[in-house]
Amino acid sequence: MNGLSISELCCLFCCPPCPSQIASKLAFLPPEPTYTFLPDLDNGSTGPGSTGHRTTAATDERWKLHLTDRAEFQYSQRELDMTEVFLTRSSRGNKVACMYIRCAPNARFTVLFSHGNAVDLGQMSTFYIGLGTRINCNIFSYDYSGYGVSTGKPSEKNLYADIDAAWHALRTRYGISPENIILYGQSIGTVPTVDLSSRYECAAVVLHSPLTSGMRVAFPDTMRTYCFDPFPSIEKVSKITSPVLIIHGTEDEVIDFTHGLALFERCPKAVEPCGWRGRGIMTSSCTASIWSDCGGLFHRKWLCSTPDTTHQHYCKCTRTF
Repeated sequence: MNGLSISELCCLFCCPPCPSQIASKLAFLPPEPTYTFLPDLDNGSTGPGSTGHRTTAATDERWKLHLTDRAEFQYSQRELDMTEVFLTRSSRGNKVACMYIRCAPNARFTVLFSHGNAVDLGQMSTFYIGLGTRINCNIFSYDYSGYGVSTGKPSEKNLYADIDAAWHALRTRYGISPENIILYGQSIGTVPTVDLSSRYECAAVVLHSPLTSGMRVAFPDTMRTYCFDPFPSIEKVSKITSPVLIIHGTEDEVIDFTHGLALFERCPKAVEPCGWRGRGIMTSSCTASIWSDCGGLFHRKWLCSTPDTTHQHYCKCTRTF
C-alpha cells in the first residue's frame, strides 16, 4: 500500500506518531502540479499569481486556468470559456483550488466531484468535460490541500474541511440548491464524499471504488473500527439520507471489491449497485455508460422517495475496461 513494506507498516501502527500522520503516509500521493492559476487582469484581479498574498478573501480574486506541459490535454478557447477557476478558503485556513465547468447550459444537476489519488484538477479536466457533456450535467471539482495549487498539507482533517469549503462555495457562489447537487467520490475521494453526505442531504451520492476504512485497506482481516483507524467511512455511511449508488471494479487490486459490498449493506437508501468487471479505471464514456446501464438513475431513481433496495447483490455488468 503506497509502496510501504510490512515492516514499515508494523512500525507505523505499533509506534504511531498519530493517526493523521499514518493517514498521510498511506493515502496521499499528490502529483507535481499540472496547472497554475494566473490573475485574470481583464476581469478585475490584481493578484500576483497562484500564490499571491492579497489580504482580501480568496474568493474575491479572479483567475484564469493555465495548464502546464505536464497536463495531458490543452484546452481550446471554447473549453476555456466554459471553465471557471477560483480559490476559496477552508475552515482550517488553507486555500482550496476549485473548478466549475458549465458542460450543459440547461443542466438540472451539478456534480460535486472528489477525485482519486495522485491526480489534480489539471489531469482530471478532460475527464470532467467528457463526463459532464455525456450526462448533461455541470461539473464542480476541487483539489485537496497540498494538491495542485491548494495550500497546506494533505491530511484527513483537511480532506473534510476541503470538501466543506467546496460545498459552500458551490452553494453560495452559484446559488445551487442541495437538491440539484450530486456528490461523486472516487477512491480516496469517497472519504470526504461520505463525510459530507452524512451531514447534508443532496440529490444523490455516487461512490466509485470506495474504502470502508484505512485499517481495512491495509489489513483486510480487520473486523472493527479502532479509534486510530483513519477514514472510517463504514461508520458514517449509515447516516446518509440521500440515494447512494456504489460502483466498484470486481478485480480492483488497490481497494478490494468487498469494501463496496460492505458499504452497500449499511446504506439505508442504496440503489442497486454496480459491480464492474475490471480494476476500476474508467473513462468518462465508461462512467456515463454505467450510470445509464444501472437503471437510468439520473432520470428514474435519483429522486425517488423509496429507492429499490430489494436486489441485495451487485448487478453483473458485461462491460470491461
